[in-house]
Amino acid sequence: MNLLTASSIDIAYADAPIVHGVTLELVPGKTIALAGPNGAGKTTILKALNGGLPVVAGTVELDGKPLGEYSRREIARRIAVIAQENETRFPVTVIEFVLAGRFAHGASLGWETEADHRIARTALGLCDLEDYAERLMNQLSGGERQRVVLARAIATEARILLLDEPTANLDLAHQAMMFRLVRDRCRTCESAAIMITHDLNLASEFADEIVLLDAGRIAANGTPREVLTAANIEQVFGVEVLLDDNPATGNVRVTTLF
Repeated sequence: MNLLTASSIDIAYADAPIVHGVTLELVPGKTIALAGPNGAGKTTILKALNGGLPVVAGTVELDGKPLGEYSRREIARRIAVIAQENETRFPVTVIEFVLAGRFAHGASLGWETEADHRIARTALGLCDLEDYAERLMNQLSGGERQRVVLARAIATEARILLLDEPTANLDLAHQAMMFRLVRDRCRTCESAAIMITHDLNLASEFADEIVLLDAGRIAANGTPREVLTAANIEQVFGVEVLLDDNPATGNVRVTTLF
């Protein structure tokens, strides 16, 4: 059964249509990359999938039930959201920030169980943050904070991850680490993820499916090789590209022609 399904959804802001007829199916083990130019509707779709925005047409179902039938706590147990990195100005430690991800399981800060602490520290280790537990969030770089946000999402143990440009502030090594971690978690934990990214080459390497958006509509969707064609990329982004195969992995590789 699908973990999360959006069926022909329309979304509007102040009666202005933003997203038109988008269908997404998220099944266990699957990673979907949402790609497209700025303003294509990517973040809007993620907000609707988490119940943060209503749909004006179509349906969103979580574990086979309408999303609106769940409480916010119930949604938080099932869906973890990683938004674009925002500076944390208050002096909370990294471990406290990650432990806050356990609230949907009944934990309150300062009253966490040993299991909560074990799960949080495991998440920090997965994100290459073992030595950061006692550091203050407002003393970290943007990339470090972004990895902490991912660790908190992992600590929720939610089966669905919604990630909005999670690699924007990361160096190359940690970009690959994040994509690899999300993909491997989906495959080994019966989880699933939708990730917004502007990096078509990372999407090609790590996503099972790419959904290419243009002006709020799906322009193409399928495997990376099916979607990443010169015609699709030129239509959506307005640029010419050279396509070849990555010699290390055999996956399609995109080079922009200037």
